Amino acid sequence: QVHLVESGGGLVQTGGSLRLSCAASGRTFSSYAMGWFRQTPGKEREVVARITTRNSTYYLDSVKGRFTISRDNAKNTMYLQMNSLKPEDTAIYYCAASTSGAVMVEYFDYWGQGTQVTVSS
Repeated sequence: QVHLVESGGGLVQTGGSLRLSCAASGRTFSSYAMGWFRQTPGKEREVVARITTRNSTYYLDSVKGRFTISRDNAKNTMYLQMNSLKPEDTAIYYCAASTSGAVMVEYFDYWGQGTQVTVSS
């Protein structure tokens, strides 16, 4: 069982920055692929960024160059640094873990409760 807790969401103006954190339970965090997803009402959940066990990263095209995913295995924590935020980034952001280590979206099997990010225009 993996317990994930997100923090760092909030309200920010267009062009501002936020840093999301995801704290994970368990002793094998380093073996998990991790990811950030987001969802807005009436829309499909989309994968924002993923990071492998070897720190390879993948990004949604619309956030490339603005968002950075990272992880600190010593702290069992993953981060999402979000810069140059836009109103269209407004969503609930969820962190997720793939305990198999596979980074494909269908393999993410544990989810946090989500944190709201709102970008005002």
